[in-house]
Amino acid sequence: MIQVLAKQASRELDDLLDKVAHGQEIVIIGSDGSAFKLLALPRKPQPVFGSARGMVHIRPDFDEPIEGFEEYMP
Repeated sequence: MIQVLAKQASRELDDLLDKVAHGQEIVIIGSDGSAFKLLALPRKPQPVFGSARGMVHIRPDFDEPIEGFEEYMP
């Protein structure tokens, strides 16, 4: 765990964020003695477009009327 003063943290914020992103714990100490912990939030996985290619198949009779539902057809 790394502890830094608030003034130092404001100067080194980019470096501190990089350390947090790589698993380091950072505690920032305010001038009044209050403490704050920087946390890396988990990333929401982004969809990979085309990743399901070949997994979905539409049958040739997809648009055909369903047997037994003729009375509901317009």
